[in-house]
Formats: sequence, structure tokens, C-alpha cells
Amino acid sequence: MADWDDLRYVLETVRHAGLSGAARALKVNHATVSRRIAAAERAMGARLFDRAPGGYRPTDAGLEAARAAERMESVSHDLSRSLSARDQQLSGALTITAPQLIVERVLAPILRDFKQQYPAIELKMIAANRQLNLAAHEADVAFRISDTPGDTLVGRRVTEQSAGVYVGKEQAARLRADPKLPLDWIRFAHWPGPPEVLKEAWPDRRITLTVDDMYAALAAVRANMGATRIPCFLGDSEPDMERLARVPLLPYRPIWVLTHADLRNTRKVTTFTEFAATRINGLRPLFEGRNPSLALSL
Repeated sequence: MADWDDLRYVLETVRHAGLSGAARALKVNHATVSRRIAAAERAMGARLFDRAPGGYRPTDAGLEAARAAERMESVSHDLSRSLSARDQQLSGALTITAPQLIVERVLAPILRDFKQQYPAIELKMIAANRQLNLAAHEADVAFRISDTPGDTLVGRRVTEQSAGVYVGKEQAARLRADPKLPLDWIRFAHWPGPPEVLKEAWPDRRITLTVDDMYAALAAVRANMGATRIPCFLGDSEPDMERLARVPLLPYRPIWVLTHADLRNTRKVTTFTEFAATRINGLRPLFEGRNPSLALSL
């Protein structure tokens, strides 16, 4: 019988269609993945992968082993969550995940104040734009910007959000001096295009840069490369940017604080989510863009 730890390497190699993806997922090198697969094959007395020039291809036995490993993984995750749900102490580890900019602009002082109030809770923050798997117990609490946060999670919608179109100070000054100038535009690669209200307010536009990340967009706007759509909690807190008043506020996805259903009554989780939700709710004007002094007359 193969060791469960070896079967993890088989499972990840099947999931990621090769050694490279499995090595990244497991945070090891290729040689380790290859060695652990060989150990699983020896223990099971079966070839789990064909070593082809294009990489490792699972055999029928390999696929069957991966399915078994997936079931074992699911049971392991269920047990982990079940044991965590029994813990009703305000102490021990609590893992939180949130998008990087939410951590930087909003959560850091909330985490600081929570830690001061509950020093026995060991906070771990995973700042990641990818969505961690709470069913796999990669985190206990997740902050997500989403319209549909997922059927397996429970929590609350802590604030609505709005977005505005923001420009750098120098670009704003140029546009004020000559309103007939075209609007330099920073395009997001994964968004369909400028909002319709922008097309009406600024029919003459030209794309100066395409980005795939909000950090890159913020840097480009600060450098006066162009305007783009930015959530108000980011744009209004940037001293080197201005909001275009000719373009009305735009709807943006709300923020949720979530946990897995198995952990919904865990005291650490409920204490933290209540604390964070209350603090974020107090920042609703920032998230909704309800500070008219920040919308300049451009």
C-alpha cells in the first residue's frame, strides 16, 4: 500500500498535468516529485505514469490512484475542519486571507487592533489575489470582492463598493487647460473596455497602456500615463490622483467576509469576523465614494 504522502505527489501530478505544476503546488523541486512517484509505484506494484517526451502521462492505474488520493484528501480536510470547529478558545492559530490591496489599505490596522484586544490568538495573514480553498482549510476566514462568493461558504456582505475614473494630478491639469485633449486610457486586459458613461463623457480616447493588475494600474495613473476605473477606497486615498467628475460613480463588486460552514460557530472565527465587519462597515463612505470633496471639477 502506498504511503498517503507519496500519493499526494501522484494526485498533484495528475491535477497539474505534469511534474512542473505538481512541484509548484507542493513547493518542492522536480526531482522530489519524481522520486515520490517512483516510491508510490514500487509500493503499489504498478506503473502510475508513462514517461513520455512530453512529460508524465497518467496510466489507468495512475488515474485510479489519483481518485483514491483525492478521496483521502477530502476526508483529511473534513477532519481538519471538524477538529477546528471544536475549538472554542480565544487562543491559537487563526488564518485569514484577503486580496493584497485590501490588506494594505484596510485590514492592517484592523488586524493590529484585534491582536491588541485578543493577544492569545495567533494571526496568520495570507495576502493573495487568488482565492484560497476554505474547504481544504487553506484559511479560516476570507475577505472576497465578489458578487457570488460561493455556495459552500457562509458570512456576510460587509460593504457595497463604487468605482470612479481617476487620473494623475499632472494629467488632470493638462485636461483642465485644454478640455479638447483626448483622454489617455489605461486598459485592463481582463475587462471588456471603458464603461459606456466614459465613452459618452470622453468620446475621444486613446489607449496608452494595458495592465493585468490593480497595482500596475495605480502606478500608471500616479505616473500620469492615463486614466482608468479604480475602486473608490483606493482612488480616493491616493493623494496624487483625482476623480473625474464628468464620469459618475460606477457600481463595483461588494466585499464579503466568509468562512466555511463547518467553522461558522467557532468562537475565534465569529469573534474576528464580527470585529472586522463592524470596522469595515464604519468605512462604508470610503468604499462607496461618498466624499464629494474628493470629486474634483474636471
